[in-house]
Amino acid sequence: MSDIYKTPDANLAHDAVNNSGKGKGHAIPDGVKGWSWGAFLLGWIWAIGNRTWIGLLALVPYIGFVMAIILGLKGREWAWQNKQWDSVEHFNRVQKRWSFWGVTLIVGVALIGIMAAIAIPAYQEYVNAAGAR
Repeated sequence: MSDIYKTPDANLAHDAVNNSGKGKGHAIPDGVKGWSWGAFLLGWIWAIGNRTWIGLLALVPYIGFVMAIILGLKGREWAWQNKQWDSVEHFNRVQKRWSFWGVTLIVGVALIGIMAAIAIPAYQEYVNAAGAR
């Protein structure tokens, strides 16, 4: 007699067809949809790397910010549709790297900006004090 309370065997390693790079009209597998920090923060650079040419609209003034949000929302799906990937795991690894470098770049630029905002006035004060002697 089988145990009716036993959890079913979840064999998720099914032989799903890899339909990446085939364009619209194909099902997006689980694990692809979601927010993309890489697409949001790196915009057109991410778009070129993932063959998502609509992302080049991020270069257009006034449209760029809106396009960044759209890329953040839909970028992962578009990247799956527009470029051939080995597997969903490969896709997620690559997108994770894009996100890492996008966040790293933004944080790095912000830190440099903060240091410049502190250092430039201090240097200007130093130069003015030296010239007053």
